[in-house]
Amino acid sequence: MNRDRNHVSRRRMLGGLSFGAAMFAVRGAFAEELVRTPAQTEGPFYPDHLPLDTDNDLLVINDEITPAVGEVTHLSGRILDAGGEPIRNALVEIWQVDNQGSYLHTGSANRSGRDDHFQGFGRFLTGSDGSYYFRTIKPVPYPGRTPHIHFKIWKGREPLLTTQCYVKGHPGNDRDGVLRGITDEQARRAILVDFAPVQGSSIGELAARFDVVLGQIPQG
Repeated sequence: MNRDRNHVSRRRMLGGLSFGAAMFAVRGAFAEELVRTPAQTEGPFYPDHLPLDTDNDLLVINDEITPAVGEVTHLSGRILDAGGEPIRNALVEIWQVDNQGSYLHTGSANRSGRDDHFQGFGRFLTGSDGSYYFRTIKPVPYPGRTPHIHFKIWKGREPLLTTQCYVKGHPGNDRDGVLRGITDEQARRAILVDFAPVQGSSIGELAARFDVVLGQIPQG
């Protein structure tokens, strides 16, 4: 599979967008209310060897039958510029630990117990409304860190923002040094995300909405 950053599989995109469409709201008219998403560290565990499958479904690798272990989560949102307008063709990358607290990285802890069915990394190219969608698992804590998902936003070859989102209300948040490093209360709230049960789901699926507001208006 082509691993170039601009190549993004959309084999599950339509299903994802149909799920997330009801969650998207027009925000451009209320740009003055937007809180810019704070930048956060990339950390040391951006994958040092990308998986063959880098699409937006982190639960199944290359259409394997066995899914990853964890609470199934539909993660969606929009990428907006500083004026509240959606950013089209922004490449959204996410990465996170598996249900055992292991990253897709040779330096990660608990490599021997890693879930080989969890993709650990995914990409999605936003549409005209700036929307993105991933199917993943609810993040879990590991020693030293509260549950979180890493995000990196690109426009072409230009990195626009690196940040993280967190599980709102998790008891580990108050002890997490990276999260506590954000001293502005509004900015901190902007990266705390509700992971809410999907009504009618027979397998306990969750839905999470995380809009990313950039502190710039990308060119091109």
